[in-house]
Amino acid sequence: MNRLIKILLSFLLVLSFTSTSYSRDQIKIVGSSTVYPYATVVAEKFGKSGKFKTPVIESTGTGGGMKLFCAGVGANHPDVTNASRAIKPKEKALCEKNGVSDIIEIVVGNDGISFAHAVSAADANFTKEQLWRALALKVDIDGKLVENPYKSWSDIDSSLPNKKIEILIAPPTSGTRDAWNSLVMGKGCTKTAKSLYEAAGKKAKKECAKMREDGYAVEAGENDTLIVQKLTSNPDAYGFFGYSYLVANKDKVKAASIEGVQPSLEGIQNYSYPIARPLFFYVKKAHIGVIPGIEEYLKEFTSKKSMGNRGYLAKIGLVPLASDKYKVTRTAALDLNTIYQDTREFPCVWDQFPMLYCNCLLYTSPSPRD
Repeated sequence: MNRLIKILLSFLLVLSFTSTSYSRDQIKIVGSSTVYPYATVVAEKFGKSGKFKTPVIESTGTGGGMKLFCAGVGANHPDVTNASRAIKPKEKALCEKNGVSDIIEIVVGNDGISFAHAVSAADANFTKEQLWRALALKVDIDGKLVENPYKSWSDIDSSLPNKKIEILIAPPTSGTRDAWNSLVMGKGCTKTAKSLYEAAGKKAKKECAKMREDGYAVEAGENDTLIVQKLTSNPDAYGFFGYSYLVANKDKVKAASIEGVQPSLEGIQNYSYPIARPLFFYVKKAHIGVIPGIEEYLKEFTSKKSMGNRGYLAKIGLVPLASDKYKVTRTAALDLNTIYQDTREFPCVWDQFPMLYCNCLLYTSPSPRD
């Protein structure tokens, strides 16, 4: 039965590429706004080689990209989706439901989420708990969960500025928002709050990630450049985005320290910076050999001249992978390994990341990251 289903899906795939849309001769990429600047530079260099057209890239956010990517196979669907966090089990299930059965996962490099404000503002340092208390829908006070009462930073801690809390946040579809929820909201949520949620029969992880909706946390869309502009015009506001935007706009914005640590290349690569994460993109293996240039794009993106320590992506803020991790991601690109392969065939070294991203483990055993 499974063999019959695969044959049928293969037949449908052929039909999809031989329809009126078969003539697409450019790679189509969607997904993360964080990975977007890196993918854009690679795409431009790839196009200048003259062998293939420059890929078309749309910044849709990680969640939006996954929906488009997993909608089906064929020329009407994207070939690649960029992601600022790993593919989720429910997204994997959606892909499988729509016949997207072989996916290649590429770990692009490392990134640190920067909690930034205008260069004209005073330097600042926050703990994860303070950030959680500033953003959470509910907080624990005197042993009880209450609607967030904090209006100024000094309400949270007297050592913080006596200024109104104003934080520009990414929308729920953003991979950066997902990573922030895991690394800041989840880690900053107090033990008391978690216990109170669990005692009420609720999932603490989900409840701790809920953000207030009373005007102190404002959704600013997927456009990180727009967030930078808003921070520049309002020195009291903060916002979070990928490290590359901090590097590209260092004349306009600067990062607050997190737990006393500033984002840096070294700190992000060794994960001593508290909000460090890996970045990804995903490729439909079924489109390789049908849409021109996908395999060659994979090779260009994962080459040392691109992703290496002295590569052109490092110059615009990408924090390169350690050598052992680079070897695995390069092998995945050259051998076209998919995330559905048995880990005995494709060993996973991503468990060295001190966080929740490890897809080659995710599909064979429960992830140790939470």
